[in-house]
Amino acid sequence: MANAKSAGGASGVEIDEDDLQRMRFRKAMARKKRHERDAEGEIKELNITAMMDIMTIILVFLIKSYATSSVTMTSSEDLKPPISTTRATPKDTIAVTITPKHVLVGDKPKVELENAQLRPGDLAGRLIVPLDQALKKEVEKLKTIEERGGTVFSHELTVIGDKRIQYDLLMSVLYTAGQNELENYRFIVIQKE
Repeated sequence: MANAKSAGGASGVEIDEDDLQRMRFRKAMARKKRHERDAEGEIKELNITAMMDIMTIILVFLIKSYATSSVTMTSSEDLKPPISTTRATPKDTIAVTITPKHVLVGDKPKVELENAQLRPGDLAGRLIVPLDQALKKEVEKLKTIEERGGTVFSHELTVIGDKRIQYDLLMSVLYTAGQNELENYRFIVIQKE
């Protein structure tokens, strides 16, 4: 076996070739472990499926939070809601729209008006018969959704009314809604800036 002098020089300690190889191996192993430890936090490649999942979730969240109101209202010549300074935001409930020509549930006309008044055949006391039938269907639908684990039926009604409608017509609409378990009313107004 050949002997090699240590790098220390002056001490005169001799290291044989096997010890020198062991030391080199240990240094190489320590260097490799240090390199692995440093590289452990690095991302080697991106998983595109996971990235697409994340982007989809973010997109859905942004679209959902972008909506300023859950009540949609189509503007027309017939519908001019009153102006208010309220800061309350509308909720997603059954919506009844009253224009001088129609009473709508959602966006479907249910009662036709003549000169912004109800026709005598549509009334039974204070109850508006066609509106009553339409609201019954909507309430049944909401109760079925609640029974199947969906959103809770809140007994709320959103009224979108033209500012020119008569008080008597509005009271008949609210009476009919009350007969169908819709006891809480929210009126949609245009917010004054």
